[in-house]
Amino acid sequence: MNPGRILVALGLAAVIAGLAIMYVPALRPGRLPGDISFPVGGSGRIYIPLGTSILLSVLLTVIFAVLNRR
Repeated sequence: MNPGRILVALGLAAVIAGLAIMYVPALRPGRLPGDISFPVGGSGRIYIPLGTSILLSVLLTVIFAVLNRR
């Protein structure tokens, strides 16, 4: 495959992902269902991004599976 086409496709995917994160509040990292956040002490907070990790894992698996077929 032509490297130029791959770069254009990756650029378009990055733009679409950026627009989705900007305009869809539910897609912002840290606000997905399954993310755990709770206060510790007076000013501390523990954050465990389970939902975000699962979503990224699924997306990267699909992307690499598609790229591996070519």
